[in-house]
Amino acid sequence: DLHKEYRRQRQMCIRDRSTTSRLLTSRDASRDNIKRYLKLIIPINIYLLSFCLNKIGNSYFINREFKLAANAFEEALSYDTNNSTTLFNFGNSLFHQNKYDEAISSAQRFISLHPGNRHAVYAYYLIGQSYYERISDVARDQKITDLALNSFTEVVRRYPESDYARDAQLKIDLTRDHLAGKEMYIGRYYMKQSAFLAAINRFRYVVTEYQNTSHTPEALHRIVEGYISLGLINEAKATAAVLG
Repeated sequence: DLHKEYRRQRQMCIRDRSTTSRLLTSRDASRDNIKRYLKLIIPINIYLLSFCLNKIGNSYFINREFKLAANAFEEALSYDTNNSTTLFNFGNSLFHQNKYDEAISSAQRFISLHPGNRHAVYAYYLIGQSYYERISDVARDQKITDLALNSFTEVVRRYPESDYARDAQLKIDLTRDHLAGKEMYIGRYYMKQSAFLAAINRFRYVVTEYQNTSHTPEALHRIVEGYISLGLINEAKATAAVLG
C-alpha cells in the first residue's frame, strides 16, 4: 500500500533527521558520522518519500482526483524541490483544477529549471492552454487572448515538428480570428455612433493584420459602407473592386 509505505518512509526521515540533530550537537560526534547522515541517509529517505508521494499523486490523477493529486505532488516538492517529474505533474494537476495562474507559474518554473527536458514542449503548451481556456467574449478585454496567441506561437517556434505544435497552430488561427472579431466589434460600435473614419480604421486593421480570418469579407463590406457614408464614392468603389 503506497500510503502505508509513505508513512513508514516519513517516520524514517523524521528519525534520521533527529539523529542528525543529535550528532550535530554531540561533542563525541565525528565529522565523518555527520557527513554520513547528511550526504547518504537523509537524501535516500527524501528520495523514497518523494517517490511514494509521486506514486500516490499519479494514482489520484488517473482517477481524476486532481486536487488530491496536486496535494501529493506539492508535498513531494517539499522534500525534493526541483524534481522535474514532480514539478511537471504538479502543474498538470493544477491545470485540471482550472487553477490556471498557478499552473502557469509551475510550468514556467519547470521550463526555467529543466529547459532541455522532454516534457518542456508540454510545459510551453500548458501555458498557452491556461490562457486559452480563459478567453472571453469579444465585448471584453482581450489581453488573455494576446497572451494565449504569444504562448502558442512560442510552441510552434521552438517545437515545429511536435504534435503540440500542430494543435498550437490551430489555436493560433482561432485566437487571431477572435482578436479580429474584437476589432470588428469596436468598428461596428463606431459605425452606430456615426464615427465612420474611426470605424474604417478598425476594419482596415482587420484586413491588413488579420486578412486570413473569417472576418475579412465583412470588414471590406463595412469599409465600403463607411466610405459611402462619408461621401467618398471613389474610395468605396476601389474597395468594392477587391470584393469583386
